[in-house]
Amino acid sequence: MADGSLWTDQERARRLVEEVKGLKRWLEPYHALRRRVDDGRELTTLLEAEREVDLGLQRQLEEEADAIAAQLEALELQNLLQKPDDRRDALLTIHPGAGGTESQDWAEMLMRMYVRWAERHGFAVAVLDAPPGDEAGIKSAEIEIRGQYAYGLLSAEKGVHRLVRISPFDAQSRRHTSFASVFVYPMVDEDIEIDVKEDDLRIDVYRASGKGGQHVNKTSSAVRITHLPSGIVVACQNERSQFKNKATALKMLKARLYERAVKEREAKRAEQDKQKTDNAWGNQIRSYVFQPYTMVNDHRTELKVGDVQKVMDGDLDPFIEAYLKRFGSKAA
Repeated sequence: MADGSLWTDQERARRLVEEVKGLKRWLEPYHALRRRVDDGRELTTLLEAEREVDLGLQRQLEEEADAIAAQLEALELQNLLQKPDDRRDALLTIHPGAGGTESQDWAEMLMRMYVRWAERHGFAVAVLDAPPGDEAGIKSAEIEIRGQYAYGLLSAEKGVHRLVRISPFDAQSRRHTSFASVFVYPMVDEDIEIDVKEDDLRIDVYRASGKGGQHVNKTSSAVRITHLPSGIVVACQNERSQFKNKATALKMLKARLYERAVKEREAKRAEQDKQKTDNAWGNQIRSYVFQPYTMVNDHRTELKVGDVQKVMDGDLDPFIEAYLKRFGSKAA
């Protein structure tokens, strides 16, 4: 810890890299959009200068306008994802509701839908656990989805999903309603970052007590560190060197702060778990109707899509975008 710094050069460099990456996530799309708009303006000038309408140039301008609109839409969507965990990877869990085989089959259909959605976005997907059902489907699923803003996007999917269809497991071909719950957690690195600032510390030195010879009693080598924001106090007097005692005390403080951060994370996870609702009538966020007609209806945004098979193949973006646009930073 040269110059009394609490961060190593490696830690400083890593933090700087993360900050630069965060800025690039905003600046690069913005500058790319600005360049495209400028190119579009030049194309418009060329088209206006033509004495006769150039259909090829006009078509090119229309296509460019559509591309700019799509790029602007993506940038606006990114602007809605500004909560601390939004940019993180996601852990998505699926649990079938009551109904045995029918609900377990529905849970597997949802798992496939989310895997397809992630693949469409170029995200890395890993099914961590999906124990098979007794006859068909799965008893539950845990899916790790790694990619930029995976958690922020998938947070729109938290809740109960309802299926209405003629059951392939019913010999009398009756219509069944099934439920499955989906929940999403942000993936947090195992090594929780402990941010210790010099201004947050009160460092006291005093003479060590106990065994250690005359040197221990004559010099103020013992160190006590108080972390002002948390009130945590640590002390070390094992070494004759004040510098070594301070280094050891800082390690002790970071360990205490790490333990505190783990408990806070677990408390946050428990609080998120409270948001889970029963897999039953009245709690669904979205209904997927296969018979007697086809329709996917999001009950929060009132968005309806008639092509249910397209949705089951992973085309969830219209629902996610509608949810984020409607609720924005209030999204769960």
